Amino acid sequence: MSEPNRLIQEKSPYLLQHAHNPVDWYPWDEAAFEKAKQEDKPIFLSIGYSTCHWCHVMERESFEDDEVAHLLNREFVSIKVDREERPDVDHIYMTVCQALTGHGGWPLTVIMTPEKEPFFAGTYYPKKAVQGRPGLMDILEQVAQTWKDEREKVLDVGKKITRAVQTQLKVTESGEIAQEEQMEAYRQFKSSYDPQYGGFGQAPKFPRPHDFLFLLRYWKEQDEPFALSMVEHTLDAMRRGGIYDHIGYGFARYSVDKQWLVPHFEKMLYDNAMLAVAYLEAYQATNDESYAITAREIFTYVLRDMTSSEGGFYSAEDADSEGEEGKFYVWTPEEVKDVLGEEEGTLFCEYYDITPHGNFEKKKSIPNRIDQSLEGFASRKELSETELQKRLEESRQKLFQAREGRVHPHKDDKILTSWNGLMIAALGKGARVLGEEKYAQAAEKAAEFILTKLRNEKGRLLARYRDGEAGILGYVDDYAFLVWGLIELYEATFRPTYLRSALELTHDMLDLFADQEEGGLYFTGKDGEALLTRTKEIYDGATPSGNSVASLNLARLARITGDPELRDEADRQIQAFAGSVSRAPMAFSFFLTAVQFFQGKPKEIVIAGPSGERETEGMLRYVQKKFMPEAVLLFNPEGEGEELTQLVPFVAEQQPADGRATAYVCENYACKTPATTLQELMEQV
Repeated sequence: MSEPNRLIQEKSPYLLQHAHNPVDWYPWDEAAFEKAKQEDKPIFLSIGYSTCHWCHVMERESFEDDEVAHLLNREFVSIKVDREERPDVDHIYMTVCQALTGHGGWPLTVIMTPEKEPFFAGTYYPKKAVQGRPGLMDILEQVAQTWKDEREKVLDVGKKITRAVQTQLKVTESGEIAQEEQMEAYRQFKSSYDPQYGGFGQAPKFPRPHDFLFLLRYWKEQDEPFALSMVEHTLDAMRRGGIYDHIGYGFARYSVDKQWLVPHFEKMLYDNAMLAVAYLEAYQATNDESYAITAREIFTYVLRDMTSSEGGFYSAEDADSEGEEGKFYVWTPEEVKDVLGEEEGTLFCEYYDITPHGNFEKKKSIPNRIDQSLEGFASRKELSETELQKRLEESRQKLFQAREGRVHPHKDDKILTSWNGLMIAALGKGARVLGEEKYAQAAEKAAEFILTKLRNEKGRLLARYRDGEAGILGYVDDYAFLVWGLIELYEATFRPTYLRSALELTHDMLDLFADQEEGGLYFTGKDGEALLTRTKEIYDGATPSGNSVASLNLARLARITGDPELRDEADRQIQAFAGSVSRAPMAFSFFLTAVQFFQGKPKEIVIAGPSGERETEGMLRYVQKKFMPEAVLLFNPEGEGEELTQLVPFVAEQQPADGRATAYVCENYACKTPATTLQELMEQV
């Protein structure tokens, strides 16, 4: 193993993975750029993350190789960036890569001037050219020679690319959003829908949970049954597929095929948070218990494997173990029967498609039930569904314990504020919809951890915590996602402190990130590092954008508090991006959920009554469980509502009638007669 390089001083698991490479890596800091200027060398920038399969491959082939390292160290200044720590850097140079090559992904490979102006970009490269893909050694030698012989040409290319990217990333097309954009988004989902396996488009298939959230609202608002049908079919298909870990729970990042069989095995916190929200809302909308079960299983996985002792949630688990993708997760019939015995092993293998010839590499099988239904299988085996479920669950537990003895994939144990905000939102919604106090407790512990450990002395949110250290100024996603989590936590616990924190962070967010001239929120704060440009993101990709989530937060907080200034900010947010969204509405599905809420018929429900009293709790549980994405919920506890009325003055007048639990339902700017029984509330809602 080589002597450690500068990355040994970093906290990022990804950077630490490269700390013993023979490459003389720098982290992203001014020292690297100063060295490049002094030595008149271009910058070799490599961006990835610790659970990225092809990042591992490129490290093994090139960055651990002495010949590659010698060339990099002689001709370049090399910088390593963890995209999860520095999404600002990643976003700019990924935009460059997509503009130059038509595609992107990680590892991201960029070569640029000491002034940070890029003139070459790509993704994974093998050391030597293979199958038409150029080799890294050839690229580096050519670039080094061109840098020496045709410097002016290289600098000119860098300036042109920089100007183009600055223009592209600064464009904010404002306007008005009408019902037509929502209808067009629905039409686009419908036309790209896979009626056989669910999901949208062809392989590879990524679960974009915010698409489901939009479609569920469209179904309810427009009374469009096919919108719900697409959601149900896709959620069912994903749950049955190999993208779901049937042994230990949780979803992998995406499926390489269209039937959701073979996943890219890494598990990301953000996917599991957003999917939990989608399954919970599907449960609310349909009362189908299978969706509640899936949400509970996701939470089981996260609370068991992805939660720190301090309460924060870890970022991801790798696809690889022992150098092989998926090795931890796949089985042969012999391995299953060694654990379960012949009879139970045969039953389990038959149900979960574990066969001698396998459905994955090396005759291994990914457990799945794509072509299997519990009812049909039970019938064929002449078993009751209850008996079959019991036997399968006992077998699953035994296999899980056996699998725990395998070499586990690497866990990226850094704690990101933004992704924790998403999981707090999911757990808050889980506590509310499922009536599970333990989910609220986990969400509260995580929120307390973030609000105390991931802020600097000025109260500024920080983006990353690991190994006892918080660092990196928070991005707009950190603020928006955490505020979302706090709003959900309020509606789960009705503790005003979460509402107060959500409002404080929202005002901080507007101060730090708002574009006062054109509207919208910049990705980095006004106190952040100056990069090539200050970007604004609106595309709802693997996660919703910070601008989309902030739009919904502002609209919800305006409705909760009755604050007209927050309503104006929400309106300003939506108008700032309306032109961009109208060009391709399907790409902005979470943003459209904000529009649905903001432009829809408002509904406010305030329950007033004695805390813990049966009638009060009955009313609260009813409104918490029901699918009402257009509504905001408030609880004004008798004799304890002083903190709430400071934040929401209008509830001061909404008191229990004659000491009884009372529900105040206001819809479309008109209030109904106060309801003093659960039956009256149900009729009004």
